[in-house]
Amino acid sequence: MKVSVVIPVYNERAFIEEVLLRVQASPIDKEVILIDDKSTDGTRALLEEFEKAQSEGYREAMVQNGKARLPLENIRFLFQPQNAGKGAALRRGFEAATGDIVLVQDADLEYDPKDYPKLLEPIFEGKADVVYGSRFLGGPQRVHYFWHYAGNKFLTLLSDIFTNLKLTDMETCYKVFRREVLQNIKLKSDRFGFEPEITAKISKGNWRIYEVSISYAGRTYAEGKKITWRDGFSTLWCIIRFNLFD
Repeated sequence: MKVSVVIPVYNERAFIEEVLLRVQASPIDKEVILIDDKSTDGTRALLEEFEKAQSEGYREAMVQNGKARLPLENIRFLFQPQNAGKGAALRRGFEAATGDIVLVQDADLEYDPKDYPKLLEPIFEGKADVVYGSRFLGGPQRVHYFWHYAGNKFLTLLSDIFTNLKLTDMETCYKVFRREVLQNIKLKSDRFGFEPEITAKISKGNWRIYEVSISYAGRTYAEGKKITWRDGFSTLWCIIRFNLFD
């Protein structure tokens, strides 16, 4: 089974090369789909350089540190004409995916591709149609930001009340789907509302959902973390909207 790793990217120049190296190091049959959401920090220019090298027939590109080479053969580069948000970037990536399985990967170093085998195992074994990677099931993680933890737990609990699912981490980046699951869902959220929306909509289908523990190395705002308390209120509204009115 081929896996489509879909990576929405916005202003991740400091991390994107290392993320791609780690994704490419994962020993699975995969395609990598990068969607740049109109980055302004040099990320877009770098990805355009990689795309140009790929179009000129280069199979690898040297990364910034000059000590590693990034394989280019199975990467597809998509560029949003304007900044539209994570949800909009993911919709475009899902439409372009050709794999049997679709896996969402953030473009920072908070989530480690070494967890791919654990995430994919329930689907490979025929047990699951959807897998969530939970940061709250005992995996190793960097410790900080209590109120982020508390907010995530509250929003997951509220989502579980509406969906009748027993998830521990609705807001996780690591979500894996059989391709037919996404083909049966129409997504609308442009920003971080993707997380409660997709959760609400898979809960209404007859899909087998698993949750596995993952590692997590959360960033600080100084390191580039983007989600804010405003996104928390937006997520709250999305939980109500997509469970009751959509």
